[in-house]
Amino acid sequence: MYGNKRFLTLRMAATLAAAIMTGSAAYPADSANPVENPTFKQLDANRDAYVDRDEGKKLKGFDKAFREADENRDGKLDADEFVKAQSVYERMRVEQFIDDSIITARIKAALFKDPQVSALDVKVETHMGTVLLSGFVDDEKQARRAAEIATWTRGVTAVRNGLVVKNGPERRAGEAIRQ
Repeated sequence: MYGNKRFLTLRMAATLAAAIMTGSAAYPADSANPVENPTFKQLDANRDAYVDRDEGKKLKGFDKAFREADENRDGKLDADEFVKAQSVYERMRVEQFIDDSIITARIKAALFKDPQVSALDVKVETHMGTVLLSGFVDDEKQARRAAEIATWTRGVTAVRNGLVVKNGPERRAGEAIRQ
């Protein structure tokens, strides 16, 4: 139990640190005045001083931040609501990055512990819960085992196995394991 609390505390600290680092660089100084915010101006295509749902869809994944910031539930964000939405959106992006990093670390740790797979031969990348395995392994069994480890790691939504068997014909070990 203590380990989980410590992990959550470290995760919260990392999230806060990342938010501070990205928050200061993510938006130019003129974003203090919401109407002068370059992202707001870019999204407000019809220049009505609001960003509506359709305009907000230009930012991938912005819909959740939009809903949270639309305090009066009118389906559009004024300049002040937009600043809140930007903050929520940036926090979500930082959290996703941290979650992906944690998934990658879990998989690499499990690969290092596994006697069948050489963790040094397997590169692991994670984006939004999707894991890409790449590198060269000695045999098909190692490729399958690496994919199994990744598949059963908490937080993984899909695995793309791009591992290549060294001594076999040049081929990929397998494609999507879990979708």
